[in-house]
Amino acid sequence: MISYETSQNMISLLPVGTLRSERVFLSAALGRVLAEDVVAQEDYPTYPTSAMDGYAMMHSDFSEHKALAILGDNPAGADEVAEVESGICIKTFTGSLMPLGSDTLIPIENVTVKDGLIVIDKPVPFGFAVRPVGESYRKNEVLISRGTTLGFAEIGVLAGINQVMVPVVQRPRVSVIATGSELLDIGESARNEGQIRSSNSYTLQALVTQLGGECLQMGIVGDDKGSIMERFDEALRSSDIVVSTGGVSVGDYDFVKHIVPKLGAEVIFKGVNIKPGQHVMVAQRGSKFIISLPGFAYSSTVTFILYVAPLIARMMGRNNPYEPIEATLKVPFSKRSNKSEFTACNLYFEDGRYWVDFEGKKTGSSAILTNLLGNAALMICGEDDGDLDAGTLVRVIKL
Repeated sequence: MISYETSQNMISLLPVGTLRSERVFLSAALGRVLAEDVVAQEDYPTYPTSAMDGYAMMHSDFSEHKALAILGDNPAGADEVAEVESGICIKTFTGSLMPLGSDTLIPIENVTVKDGLIVIDKPVPFGFAVRPVGESYRKNEVLISRGTTLGFAEIGVLAGINQVMVPVVQRPRVSVIATGSELLDIGESARNEGQIRSSNSYTLQALVTQLGGECLQMGIVGDDKGSIMERFDEALRSSDIVVSTGGVSVGDYDFVKHIVPKLGAEVIFKGVNIKPGQHVMVAQRGSKFIISLPGFAYSSTVTFILYVAPLIARMMGRNNPYEPIEATLKVPFSKRSNKSEFTACNLYFEDGRYWVDFEGKKTGSSAILTNLLGNAALMICGEDDGDLDAGTLVRVIKL
């Protein structure tokens, strides 16, 4: 078996091709990754604009006049606006263009209106409440950079520049196949006591969606070589990555590890010195990838995070969201093997740093998916690590 570090290096070197893009309506762009820089085509605002309700005037009139004649109103969106001269003001509203000749807006609260005049009660500085040209952005300024995940603010800015269609990175298509004659889908009634409920497909679909990919559920296929090969071939035709669970260990009915090479795929590696998930297999056929994970729920989830998530991220031009961070052990930890171990833990932030403990986490097989409930993380112990004392700095994958 290769080391965890070697397997991660091999994953990082796999060619994923160039980013593919598509254009979607702005209303469908939330959460998508921007494929091109968004560049301002003009200054905004293009003209000086009022930031409040008040009276547009010449600032020099503060020293020359105690009262100014009101020439008229200037509602937002008005077609024509009169010009301001000395001794004259125009009532102007939030969002209105400032009339020619004016350079300052005095708020309504700062004046008294009487007989068609405003009496200035409290002067304001030059340019007060006037949005200058280019206050929000300047022509040719990069507003949103390529690779940004579009959130509510980005959507608002795109709407403000009239971007009807948005160039976004295509979502990688990930097929998920669960193998095993003992598996039951949700809602299906058990035929005997030896059957178990399949959760992997739904766990992995949630992870794919969370990472920004598009998941294709290929269902459950029993331990039959022909059926498994047919399902894999179908998945390869319709997706970028095929993820399977089960069938990669050393049992008599673990057929997946034999079938993948027969599909014309090159096995990049099979077997990594990790716990859980040592039988994980990564293969490639052309531009498509096959990643076969163990069947136990905790094991398949951990190995998906380690080996599938980085590929999805690279296909979308993103950084891997599961890069390890540093935390401090709150309690001692006893290592169980000479493998690189990924242990479910509790992660919390306190006194300016991350801490790890294992309260409520069960020890046992690699089937205990409930260990990932709550504020869970995966603590990494290397092959050469032994037992760890409280206070030790450790690497943790924040989930």
